[in-house]
Amino acid sequence: MAAVSWKEILLLTGLVVGCYWNSLSCGFVFDDVSAILDNKDLRPSTPLRNLFLNDFWGTPMAEERSHKSYRPLTVLTFRLNYLFSELSASSYHLLNVVLHAVVCVLFLRVCRLFLDKTSSLVAALLFAVHPIHTEAVTGVVGRAELLSSIFLLAAFLAYTKSTGADHSIVWAPIALTVVLVAAATLCKEQGITVVGICCVHEVFVAQGFTLPMLLDTLRQVLQGKDGFPYAVLQTLLKLIVLVISTLLLVIIRVQVIQSQLPVFTRFDNPAAVSPTPTRQLTFNYLLPVNAWLLLNPSELCCDWTMGTIPLVESLLDLRNLATLVFYTTLGLLAYHSLRYRHSSARTVIMALSLIVLPFIPASNLFFPVGFVVAERVLYVPSMGFCVLVAHGFKIVSQKGHLKKISWLIIGVLLTTHAVKTFKRNWDWESEYTLFTSALKVNKNNAKLWNNVGHALENQNNYAKALQYFLQATRVQPDDIGAHMNVGRTYKNLNKSKEAEDAYLVAKSLMPQVIPGKKYATRVAPNHLNVYINLANLIRANESRLEEADQLYRQAISMRPDFKQAYISRGELLLKMNKLTEARDAYLRALDLDRTNADLWYNLAIVNIEMKDPSEALKNFNHALELNPRHKLALFNSALLMQESGEPKFWPEANRRFLTYVEEEPEDANGYFNLGMLAMDANENPAAERWMRKAIGLQAGFRSALFNLALLYSQSKREIDALPVLDELLRHHPEHIKGLILKGDILMNHKKDTRGAKACFERILHMDPTNVQGKHNLCVVYFEERDLPRAERCLEETLALAPNEEYVRRHLSIVRGKMAAMSAAGQPLTSAEGATMSAKEEKPKRVKEGAEEIAEGEEEGRGADAVGKGAGDEKNVRKSSAESLGGKGVDQSESLDSSQSDKQTKGKSTKEIKDIEEKRAAALKRLEEIERILSGD
Repeated sequence: MAAVSWKEILLLTGLVVGCYWNSLSCGFVFDDVSAILDNKDLRPSTPLRNLFLNDFWGTPMAEERSHKSYRPLTVLTFRLNYLFSELSASSYHLLNVVLHAVVCVLFLRVCRLFLDKTSSLVAALLFAVHPIHTEAVTGVVGRAELLSSIFLLAAFLAYTKSTGADHSIVWAPIALTVVLVAAATLCKEQGITVVGICCVHEVFVAQGFTLPMLLDTLRQVLQGKDGFPYAVLQTLLKLIVLVISTLLLVIIRVQVIQSQLPVFTRFDNPAAVSPTPTRQLTFNYLLPVNAWLLLNPSELCCDWTMGTIPLVESLLDLRNLATLVFYTTLGLLAYHSLRYRHSSARTVIMALSLIVLPFIPASNLFFPVGFVVAERVLYVPSMGFCVLVAHGFKIVSQKGHLKKISWLIIGVLLTTHAVKTFKRNWDWESEYTLFTSALKVNKNNAKLWNNVGHALENQNNYAKALQYFLQATRVQPDDIGAHMNVGRTYKNLNKSKEAEDAYLVAKSLMPQVIPGKKYATRVAPNHLNVYINLANLIRANESRLEEADQLYRQAISMRPDFKQAYISRGELLLKMNKLTEARDAYLRALDLDRTNADLWYNLAIVNIEMKDPSEALKNFNHALELNPRHKLALFNSALLMQESGEPKFWPEANRRFLTYVEEEPEDANGYFNLGMLAMDANENPAAERWMRKAIGLQAGFRSALFNLALLYSQSKREIDALPVLDELLRHHPEHIKGLILKGDILMNHKKDTRGAKACFERILHMDPTNVQGKHNLCVVYFEERDLPRAERCLEETLALAPNEEYVRRHLSIVRGKMAAMSAAGQPLTSAEGATMSAKEEKPKRVKEGAEEIAEGEEEGRGADAVGKGAGDEKNVRKSSAESLGGKGVDQSESLDSSQSDKQTKGKSTKEIKDIEEKRAAALKRLEEIERILSGD
């Protein structure tokens, strides 16, 4: 057995790189989306043990919707990719190319066991460039095939060393083989078939038996003429160890899937649910179809499900001839290889074992699988095919007159296959290119029409996507998923009536409940989403909320473990203000999945609505334990801490807001709330910086502008506040508090009574009953020395607020002033009408309690800003309606009309003390106003 040289390694590696370098520019497509983009098991925040509890797609194995594909070692490599490059697709593709090169080198090493140096290299070169491998190499999820093949070949190579020079058993290689078989199986299920390949090698190659010899030995033993030869006993011992190890792996595998097969529908594999003999004829016909793809990989397709291959329903179907030819050829090859002992027979038997045994799990012959044909499962069987081709090349090239022709044929074959592989890689560049290329091969597969529609939908090209979805319903009228896609697209096009009609068609196609039969076993779990989608659509109509709830309950009655139904129903109940029922719905969903961060988040939103902030904070923390960068949980938990009034929470709230803005650097709300926290902590420079950042991201940010002006006013920088207020009022001319603050600054710091008067008059134009604005305007009249007008103004103010004692006192003071001036013969109005006597002190605030704006009317604060979920645009959705809660779109306006009795709610003892001090200061200023009005 010749070793593999460095030149051969470089040749194979160079050829692989030449064929697949363009795959590095491809993205995540088709199954990659579920296995990579949507798979939480890749994230560092997910515990490593989850890889061994969940399937290949990140779904818990215990759930029925699980695909039951258990490949934790493959997912571990995805996780390593994520650790180094997160979701950069090129790194995932690069590792696949490297792994394919490793497989090629190992395959060359295996070929050297039963082929000469030249023909084994030909086999490896053909394997390296074969176009059938593009799905396994260029598709990221094909890594399962690559890794499993590496361990499979390594296990086989290890086993070939289990026989010593004196024909004794060497146990170390056998132990290593068992370990490698387990590793191969943990990468993909077909890895376990290497045990069968080892058995074939042991019997027919290592021991040199032929089928006639085995039958003769067995006959002699049964007749009692002779016992088993020592060599046979040794072989049996080794095989028994392998078989027992295999059985243990199978038992463990069955335990992992909890003795449940995955649920597939007739759309995934139509023949699997067909009656006899259609099922048997079709499944057997699929064997020559796969063989033809190896022989002539000219028309490749990423999806062979649904109507791609019509069912073989009769013995008279001409396609049965292909099945007959396939079995005849396979039988002749097997007969040749099992009857003779020469090297050619050994080569053929090993080639056949590589073709047949790894393909058995995907053949549908012993148990149904979720596909009709899948090109990537031909990765290992193609090794046997390449061995047969190389062996044929060896035989032909040994004939002198055919040597040059054989080399020419191999050269052309390698060249055309390499070119085809390179071109095929471009099909995997995006989902749109992949599925449109598939439609060129097969137009009878509704799933392909649906997938092109999905690709267009992801580009927000809903009108064109609708055309493909409608075509899918025409190709397969009973495809529930296609009608659901039509409904969703109509909804995106704001055609609610058409969307509802499409969902109703999909609902009518659902299997009817059969008494005594478990419903979940007869329908794909994702098809039950038709109830969710229809309910989500009709609940937009407030009068149909009960109808929507009925649909959710119907879905739950069909599948009590249907987590999505509980989640969506919880959102609806929240919208209906049935808070206890909403909480119970989320708790039931958490019973089914306690590792879902979105569920804990939604439960926290319900707690907020139920006025239970401490429980809400606990549940937000649960969400963040599962996903430390859960954006909505970060924002709303920080806001809850901020609004608690407890300074001990502020550092953690600040940290969470900082993490949030790292995740959402363009969201002004995060920076605004950082500014509010800084204001709470009297860190004015930081507060100013964050407010400026928020305003820079969101021009006209109402609350950020007002609070920045308020910050300047509190910091004795009233003049700096004026341009900020001007910008606020340019965007929001109706902002009453902004007008009050501007009027205050103009009168007390700019001595611009005319400008202040304009502000207060504008307030009264918008709200004639605004007591604060009316009173402040009265003071302006007094500043202008227009006492009769001030008197009338205060009388009108008192009529609006008869219980405000300060207004009554001010009116009494003005009347007293007027009486005194009349007695002295002085005019009651000033000639200039705009100034006061220089000796009269002017107030700094023009209304009792005005200081409360500074301490209590900061905008954008309070529990109402947390968000209530049901109608929010910003949410966390993994599917059509999974996450229900959400931060309010304009959380910054929640306290715009708050009353003074709400100002101190939830404040700490220190804050209450500060408020009382500020109110005392306001009362002192009131006394100053009264002194001015009294003329003291």
